[in-house]
Amino acid sequence: MKREELEALRAKVSCEAVLERAGYEIDLKESTRRAVKYRRSGSIVIVTHDGRGWFDPLSDEKGDVFGLAMSLEGVPFLSATEAVASIVGYQLSRPEWRSSRSSVPVKDICDRWRSRRSPFPGSGAWRYLSWQRLIPSAIIRQAIREDILREGPFGSMWAAHVDSHGRVVGWEERGPKWRGFSTGGSKLLFRLGRSDANRLCVTEAAIDAMSLAALEGSRERTLYLSTGGGWSPATDATLAELTMRPGLTLVAATDANSQGDIYAERLRAVSEASGCDWQRLRPPAEDWNEVLKAKDKERRERKMEKKRRPAACAPAASREASPGTPALDPAGHGRSNAGGVMKD
Repeated sequence: MKREELEALRAKVSCEAVLERAGYEIDLKESTRRAVKYRRSGSIVIVTHDGRGWFDPLSDEKGDVFGLAMSLEGVPFLSATEAVASIVGYQLSRPEWRSSRSSVPVKDICDRWRSRRSPFPGSGAWRYLSWQRLIPSAIIRQAIREDILREGPFGSMWAAHVDSHGRVVGWEERGPKWRGFSTGGSKLLFRLGRSDANRLCVTEAAIDAMSLAALEGSRERTLYLSTGGGWSPATDATLAELTMRPGLTLVAATDANSQGDIYAERLRAVSEASGCDWQRLRPPAEDWNEVLKAKDKERRERKMEKKRRPAACAPAASREASPGTPALDPAGHGRSNAGGVMKD
């Protein structure tokens, strides 16, 4: 099938149609217009981008309608395209989605944010960030000082997205068994670092922004940013505003995959429009948190290898007799350390 045909097929069949045909049911109570939740037994799939994208909140799986068909059926790409083609024109059993509410006032979002406490050593969010994501304590404490982290429910953490006035307008939600974005919140940018930075590193998740800060040692005059996995017109406008300052470098530190490359090109366009420098900082693994985990694993392996090495020979000084212990003269006769001859 040619590329043009694949694109046309992708536009005709939504991820929701594939899920309905596979026996999934919509969870209206926990769905929004931007994120429609489907369930089947213990399996959950969130549909995004008006039915064109999806992700599994309990794993790292995500993609388009073809990727969804491959995941659900366990079939290769060619078979997935045939399965998708077979449901062209499928009508969803539910009416077109209508959100029960419009945008949530910023004041309500801020009140919800303030009602949650900051993480602390031993708390659920702290354990998740430190033990599972291996974010160093110094970076966690920096984020707490900058008031951009909160304790979420069930051991999760909230990472704030703020506007140009410093107001919280939404937050990324990440935990051992859940990932999402605040209901009614707006995706702008998560920001870690100084506001007067001359180097902006843009990642796709707050976890990656904190991971990159840890890997670089939280470089001076660097602001680590996250788009939260999305790219709204408001995000584009905010980045354009941030890059207007002279002498600034915009770093595309997005994931090492096709989606990350697409975001990197969007960032290149932002830099060209503002006239600032642009760099592509591509992680050697899928994302920066994977790089951080790999580095920690290498460090622990080196430490274990050092412990397993046989002890080196003791230096000459350590082989000398200790004070008060008889030593041997060149002829093999005993001598006291004080110089008195020992009787044989």
